[in-house]
Amino acid sequence: MRSLGTAVGAGALLVALVGCASSPATAPVGAPGPGPTLTTSAAPEEPEFDSPVPPGAREVPKERVDAGALAEDAPKTVWTEGDGSTVGVIAQEAGCGKASVEVAEQGAEVVHVVLVETTPADQQVCTMDIRFPPMTAKLDAPLGDRRVVLTSRQDTE
Repeated sequence: MRSLGTAVGAGALLVALVGCASSPATAPVGAPGPGPTLTTSAAPEEPEFDSPVPPGAREVPKERVDAGALAEDAPKTVWTEGDGSTVGVIAQEAGCGKASVEVAEQGAEVVHVVLVETTPADQQVCTMDIRFPPMTAKLDAPLGDRRVVLTSRQDTE
């Protein structure tokens, strides 16, 4: 009787092993199985722009923009909106930093615009991404033929 129980147990174990061996878990990768199928497609393409200048805005000619104080790879495009009394720039911010723009000086011949990146004073875990948000600032009068001088500054809050 004891050997009959052993034989039945061994047979049950053999059936279980054969059943596991034929399960989809051992099927080749990519073979269809009874589980859900994940389909992927190419990521949507980012729209490409010929210019960072928003629709309806007017780019300030490059010869009227002095961006020599900015980093070599920093965006240097300047534009005006509306009647010309709103000036726009592309700022740069990274991680926990936040970009802003200030009009430091508005003379008869020059408008001085400061690109500011403010970062937290306390240490935080931040992402390592770099962003280029468009920023605008209001001028006292339309830019007209005045030159724009761009500088940058780092602040902590």
